[in-house]
Amino acid sequence: MKRRRRTNRYGRIALVCWLLLVLLAGCFVAGHHIRLWVEEQVHEHLSPIPGPSRHAASPSVIPVGSLYSHSAILVSLDDQEVLLDVNSKDKVYPASLTKIMAAIIAIEHIPDVSRSVLLPADIFADLSRENASMAGFLPGDEVAAIDLLYGALLPSGAECSVALAIAAAGSEADFVQLMNRKAEQLGMQGTHFANTTGLHDPDHYSTPEDLAIMLQYALQNDLFREVFTTVRHSTAPSKRQPEGITFFSSMFAKMSSAEVPDGVILGGKTGYTDQAGLCLASLASIAGKEYILVTTGAPGTPQSEPLHIADALQIYGKIGQSNALRNL
Repeated sequence: MKRRRRTNRYGRIALVCWLLLVLLAGCFVAGHHIRLWVEEQVHEHLSPIPGPSRHAASPSVIPVGSLYSHSAILVSLDDQEVLLDVNSKDKVYPASLTKIMAAIIAIEHIPDVSRSVLLPADIFADLSRENASMAGFLPGDEVAAIDLLYGALLPSGAECSVALAIAAAGSEADFVQLMNRKAEQLGMQGTHFANTTGLHDPDHYSTPEDLAIMLQYALQNDLFREVFTTVRHSTAPSKRQPEGITFFSSMFAKMSSAEVPDGVILGGKTGYTDQAGLCLASLASIAGKEYILVTTGAPGTPQSEPLHIADALQIYGKIGQSNALRNL
């Protein structure tokens, strides 16, 4: 009789233990599902709204809202003060902003920019295969170096930057060495060039901060500044181009007006590859002072809405507004 009672008691204990295990397992499963549900709700409410990506601007002297561009740096040329810095040290692909360096190196190594330069026929096949932007020159054309400078900076002609490189250094590869040497001299520690065009190459990279340094240096040259700030340029007629070629700035062509509050955008160079996104390096004069702005990584293509230019208009506009508030 005692053995049966003891057996029943052990059975009840085992049943209670089993029920506790079942209850604990149920709580664990329920808790797991609740946690997943909560995470799904949080993710749903934090997911970005479909459409162009926006990046919050870092605290800066010039307050701006969110930007389409992944990175941006705004510098006052008067005192070298950085007024806006958003991811300016990030590694980026510079796309056709590369041609800024190509142009200034060409200017420094071709003393007479009125001299004729041959556009070798063999450079066109590779550029065409890469779908590079072209200014409109033909294989075998002989063109003044100054026209090639306008062709490289305004419509971003890849044939122009390659032809200038060959004329200045004998080959594009040797010219790229000059570009990298200049980058080192300027302290562009996050930059390495692999070509003169900005066509994508994993070994061709920079940072927005370095690109701002590059543009500041180039703008000290009067000829570069003249070309960089030109809206349109026409080449002289030739036998092969009897009506010449007219170039338009790829930046100004996307703008209904270059005016910003209390100032104007003086010039700029656009860039784009699939990997780089929309890029822009520009110069503006606002209330008698000059500023440069470099933005990279805006979403879109050259055929879509120019969000890189929208960012520039917003940022330059904030300078004018800030000046107006200080003068109240």
